[in-house]
Amino acid sequence: MATNLIRRAMNMTSRVSSSKIAPASRLVAERPYASETEAQKVEPKAAATTNMKTFQIYRWNPDNPTKPQLQNYKIDLKECGPMVLDALIKIKNEVDPSLTFRRSCREGICGSCAMNINGCNGLACLTKIESGPSETTITPLPHMFVIKDLVVDMTNFYNQYKSIEPWLKRKNPPPTPGKEIPQSKKDRAKLDGMYECILCACCSTSCPSYWWNPESYLGPAALLHANRWISDSRDEFTKERLEAINDEFKLYRCHTILNCARACPKGLNPGKQITHIKQLQLTSGA
Repeated sequence: MATNLIRRAMNMTSRVSSSKIAPASRLVAERPYASETEAQKVEPKAAATTNMKTFQIYRWNPDNPTKPQLQNYKIDLKECGPMVLDALIKIKNEVDPSLTFRRSCREGICGSCAMNINGCNGLACLTKIESGPSETTITPLPHMFVIKDLVVDMTNFYNQYKSIEPWLKRKNPPPTPGKEIPQSKKDRAKLDGMYECILCACCSTSCPSYWWNPESYLGPAALLHANRWISDSRDEFTKERLEAINDEFKLYRCHTILNCARACPKGLNPGKQITHIKQLQLTSGA
């Protein structure tokens, strides 16, 4: 009798435990995992979201001096930063390491990545990639000797900048020996719109007068810096500076076309500063 009771109790326990385990086993079998076949079906949809863009880039190699050409590169903008410089870096890193261009700060401060983008001079790091299917054409700064690809020879440009002596020139020592030369806030404000120039050459290479007379006309950038030092109240060589640039070609090749103002990536107006120099020439009798 006791044995039969024990067997019945054991049978009841096994039934209860099996009834509790069965639903759990069903839940494990029904977890919503995608099969490998289903996962592969999703990949074409992701590929359809790519945004391909074609860049036409000027190529010329001095080691193989054939005729310059525009070479097409296609990249996915979904995997690229928003600026033209981002696209150039991606092309150089992932597509064609032989592509040559200048760049440094990527913040619009150094002026290294100046080039012509879709017909307009500008900094690649500040120029956004245009949306849409149209091609983006990138060439070197116009009317400059090309060293390789997008790199131009800036020697003449820097020599013209050097010729205006872009440093403070004094005839007398500072009021307080060993100390800085004081300047009022009003006089300091006169330098606004000039000291911000980063010498990227976008303005000078957009000027038709500079195109035709690059050896003799100083150009918008150099003349803007000349006016910066002419206008500085701490400088004592104003008359000499005006006399040095009072020349038919150095100064008066400017015809106020104002391409320079439109091209400047810093929003400066070199044409306005050149006009100021011409006015000073008249009033000073230089």
